[in-house]
Amino acid sequence: MESITFGVLTISDTCYHEPAKDRSGPRLMALIAESFDNSQVIAAVLPDERDLIQRELRKWIDRDDVRVIITTGGTGFAPRDVTPEATKPLLDKDCNQLTLAIALTSLKKTKFAALSRGVCGIAGNTLVLNFPGSEKAVVECFEAVRELLPHALHLIGNNVALVARTHAEVQGTAQSEAAVPSPVKRDHVCPHKTGAGDDIDRNSPFPMVPVHQALDTILSVVQRSNASKQQMDQLRSPVNIPPFRASIKDGYAMKSTGFSGTKRVVDCIAAGDKVNEHPLQEDECFKINTGAPVPTHADCVVQVEDTRLLQRDKYGEESLVDILVEPKAGLDIRPIGHDMRKGDKVFPAADYSPVVYKSLLASVGLQQQQRKPKVGIISTGSELLAPHQPAVAGKIYDSNTTMLEELLLYFGFDCTQKLVLGDDLATIRSTLSTLFDTVDFVICSGGVSMGDKDYIKPVLEELKFELHFGRVNMKPGKPMTFASRGNKYFFGLPGNPVSAFVTFHLFALPALRWADGWERVKCPLPIINISLLNDAIDLDSRPEYMRASVTSINGKLYARINGNQISSRLQSIVGADVLIHLPGRTAEKPQAHAGETYKASVLRYDFISHYE
Repeated sequence: MESITFGVLTISDTCYHEPAKDRSGPRLMALIAESFDNSQVIAAVLPDERDLIQRELRKWIDRDDVRVIITTGGTGFAPRDVTPEATKPLLDKDCNQLTLAIALTSLKKTKFAALSRGVCGIAGNTLVLNFPGSEKAVVECFEAVRELLPHALHLIGNNVALVARTHAEVQGTAQSEAAVPSPVKRDHVCPHKTGAGDDIDRNSPFPMVPVHQALDTILSVVQRSNASKQQMDQLRSPVNIPPFRASIKDGYAMKSTGFSGTKRVVDCIAAGDKVNEHPLQEDECFKINTGAPVPTHADCVVQVEDTRLLQRDKYGEESLVDILVEPKAGLDIRPIGHDMRKGDKVFPAADYSPVVYKSLLASVGLQQQQRKPKVGIISTGSELLAPHQPAVAGKIYDSNTTMLEELLLYFGFDCTQKLVLGDDLATIRSTLSTLFDTVDFVICSGGVSMGDKDYIKPVLEELKFELHFGRVNMKPGKPMTFASRGNKYFFGLPGNPVSAFVTFHLFALPALRWADGWERVKCPLPIINISLLNDAIDLDSRPEYMRASVTSINGKLYARINGNQISSRLQSIVGADVLIHLPGRTAEKPQAHAGETYKASVLRYDFISHYE
């Protein structure tokens, strides 16, 4: 699909006055970014005021680039719910079937969806959709229309060729299915095809869900903890920072009433010294270092650069200086409690970075363990050797446990236990059962595909875990599995190292952040737009997440794929700054080409490898 701009308009009195409470708008923006390559989003938050809503909608409709506007909120029965009334006068055509599709999808989830009055329609070349105001509702409504939007926009834009092609594909598929009663070989296999997974039908019994749906499922199941946030909210400083009046500069402490000119240096004060209470005359000063306590009777510090040395005593110490500027009261002095007062909140806002957390605690003399989800790591496979073991014929070295542990540490989480298991059903069952007694999450690599030694899914079912999905429509990482039992969570990553690397970043990391109390929009990796440098890349039938290095050229970001992308080749993560989101192959788009812009998930903090 070509690049389009979406407008997301949150309508809520509460969110207008407190934007941080807006969850549905950011959720919609995340869904759009995950679902449509090359999409741009403009967003705004307005109160439930009809005139203001209409004015903003009209402004967006008049823009040539805004093709879809989604409003969230103001569609209910309350007196101030006026979004439909603000929208209807701007529409040239009603889209009642879209409204019906959204309503039917929502009614499957809750009967209260009948109390939403949202409308859909076309204004000029823009499709306008009214969604309810809850985060859950916008996810359900967006899912109802997501696959319809590309064709709807082709129709609105009168893109005859694409409309005809879509109709031909739909009709051709229908005719073919009607004419052929038994399975035949096709070029395209539906990603949702499932089977019994037995000797007769070896297709996996798990449908292959889209990436965005898999992540939505994970974040709807994993319970979000407020423990870390509450811990930070409750912390109060036991000290003033600074605990004394501190000099900001290296210079001379004096009385501001003494004016400029010659001063006698009576003493030298270094950082760490006690507060000097020596009486001070107007023609006297103290030499003072940065951070040192200002003497009791001084009220300003003049920096060294604004003075001139006139004389040293017989010991080589300064005895007379010339002050070249007029001293002013309070100059270059930090008052007591300037940075933080005793009793102030240590954290003005929740910040889950271990660097921030530990640094701020240290600054007030506190030591306290940061509450984090407890995570265990498992690698399965009888072929695996630990890195320190000697080479053995038929065996390979396990890199996944090391990689996953280092990724956890990189993103601020700890690994409680790390295990490598052979392909033995009883061992896997007993190990998982015991491990979940001490950890909240298990991140396992291997054992989740269709091999006769892939025991993970049967063991999870024996242990009464609910398997929420067992395949994801992506490359690499198709066998990705997620299961839960109460507040215990299992992530089954594929065994190939690159598959484990990619699925950790896209699924396990957001879940850990969510469980740790992060805001929903910050849980996934940051996403940027990036231009491709490779001449041509053949697209796979599944959406693909390719490792690439980033180059900044005149301030614009470009990416080059890191060589062979086979999922066993761990070297493809060398220099990998981002995961480029490449769409699945279609007849109209079989390749990605240089200069095209794609979404990319940022893997590292220092994500630009080259500058040109």
